[in-house]
Amino acid sequence: MKNSLKDAIADGLPIALAIASYGLSYGVLAHQADFTILTATVMSILIFAGSVQLVAVAMYATGATIPAILLAAFLLNLRDFLYGMDLARDLKKVKQPWRFFSLFGISDEPYLLAKARFNKHGTDIRYFLTTTLLFYAAWVSSSFIGVWIGDQIDPIRFGLDLAFPAAFTALLLPALTHKAAWLTVAAACTITMIAEWIAPNNGFTIILVGLLAPLAGIYTQKGAQTYV
Repeated sequence: MKNSLKDAIADGLPIALAIASYGLSYGVLAHQADFTILTATVMSILIFAGSVQLVAVAMYATGATIPAILLAAFLLNLRDFLYGMDLARDLKKVKQPWRFFSLFGISDEPYLLAKARFNKHGTDIRYFLTTTLLFYAAWVSSSFIGVWIGDQIDPIRFGLDLAFPAAFTALLLPALTHKAAWLTVAAACTITMIAEWIAPNNGFTIILVGLLAPLAGIYTQKGAQTYV
């Protein structure tokens, strides 16, 4: 247990700092969209999904309807279903209550760290839950600070909006160890370029990429398993 907690904090702390910078950006954007401190913070407490919250706030600020915001949020987070399906195999021997609590941690960063840990040391639910709680605390607290300070800081000027993508890329690169992963990356790049050529700066590009690119990797992996 001691090693699990220690490793989780050591691995997760740098990522938590990047998440906090992203949370500040969300908080500032929520303030600019006239969200109250309570509303913006409770949104982070209940949803805990950075990309979804940023998109939702941006759509709300431009006058989008609630059904449209909910649909965009659903499509944007469909990748979490794939994460959950993959993690279900690792957590199948974990006791039911712990599996239930782990549902809240199914997101990009906890998933990538957990898979790397599981592949090296076997299923470690304490590690997974500790990193999840660390990221959750970073996200909620930074969201509160961001909406509280409001216009006193410009996330773009200080490069805070780039901290999270940079940290996520650093997490992702070590996971690109097989053909299916690289094919997914290639598909994502191709779809992004085509979508941007057809409709530049379209907010639905990221949703389209998130839905279609993983299918290429899944198809390749299933094909490989068929011949094993």
